[in-house]
Amino acid sequence: MSTVIVFGATGYAGGRITTELLDRGHRVTGVARNRGALDERATFAQGSIHDADFVRETTRGADHVVVALPAAAPEAGSPGLIDALPLLTDVATTEGARLSFVGGAGSLQVGEGGPTVVSQPDFNPEYRPEALAHSEILQSLRAGGPDLDWFYLSPAAEFGAWVPGERTGTFRLGGDVLLTDAEGGSTISGDDYAIAYVDEIESGAHPRRRFTVAY
Repeated sequence: MSTVIVFGATGYAGGRITTELLDRGHRVTGVARNRGALDERATFAQGSIHDADFVRETTRGADHVVVALPAAAPEAGSPGLIDALPLLTDVATTEGARLSFVGGAGSLQVGEGGPTVVSQPDFNPEYRPEALAHSEILQSLRAGGPDLDWFYLSPAAEFGAWVPGERTGTFRLGGDVLLTDAEGGSTISGDDYAIAYVDEIESGAHPRRRFTVAY
């Protein structure tokens, strides 16, 4: 049984990861603006990922730190997730915890060695700032030193509350290339994404790597 801190524990992905962790017997502290829909079995912590004292206190004794938050700054002049990365890196390294991110699909390649999804002309411009901000997180993780243990899980192209899907327990894992089905679709349900995420927390099969999950 591990102690896991989930930042963004009431969001679409964070909430499902929290419940999957609890179902498997892990101890979870869920960080969010308010308790809201947080699984009642989790410990609740209210605070900001940009508050150094709060983050250090909340992550003390953690085995894993999960970040399931938007990457882009909410408004001009406010900090984005990348601004919290030095702090997260420091506390994870200090605690000997593994740091992980609910990533985006935009940084995936459309084919082996090919361009990224976000660079394609048909990529929705509304989602571009978030996709680029997530790409920056991944680049920073890859450029970091060897002391930090991390992983970054990119979902399929179609992933979110508008396409919740069903829990099947059956999916494919890939690397840096977007996974698609025979019809060219790329989807994953929230519950199956959470299964893949918690599988990685438990197995450590992708050390210091980005990987992806889809049907």
